Amino acid sequence: MTIPNLITILRFLLVPGVVYALLSAEWGWAFVGFVVAGVSDAVDGFVARHFQQVSTLGTYLDPVADKVLLVSVFIVLGYLNQLPLWLVIAVVSRDALIVCAVLLSFVIGNPVEMKPLMVSKVNTTVQIMLAAFILGEQTFSADTGIIRTSLVAASGLLTIASAAAYLVAWLRHMTTNGENAPS
Repeated sequence: MTIPNLITILRFLLVPGVVYALLSAEWGWAFVGFVVAGVSDAVDGFVARHFQQVSTLGTYLDPVADKVLLVSVFIVLGYLNQLPLWLVIAVVSRDALIVCAVLLSFVIGNPVEMKPLMVSKVNTTVQIMLAAFILGEQTFSADTGIIRTSLVAASGLLTIASAAAYLVAWLRHMTTNGENAPS
């Protein structure tokens, strides 16, 4: 077990705490937990790359930990009426569809290697910014107004664009039996 993998596992353990803090209206604790998770993500990546501790387990665990935290926060923020329901549904549906597509391709014997697309990286960055803005807004009793609205709109558009890009890549992979298909 590498140090980056241990840090990633600790990030998984932060998720219930952040969710509990949100549901208890402990915005400050939720904000701190979210920030700690973000910093730990950067630290485990730095350690893995610079100290040659990249592992197969880590390449799977790290993005799953990120998604579990982000999706959990989005669901709870939706429940608390801090995010529009349509956005929560779009974000959760996109991730569920990607997982289903990967599993289906594996089951039918044409596994797809999932590599994050640039639109997906931008999408995740905007989703993180949106969650952080809302948590910060609630923690510090600030009003980010147009920033929040802009981030909601950008997150919605990027979620749809990312889902479409993954669908196109997956369909290409499946129709070419994985030969010469862009990832």
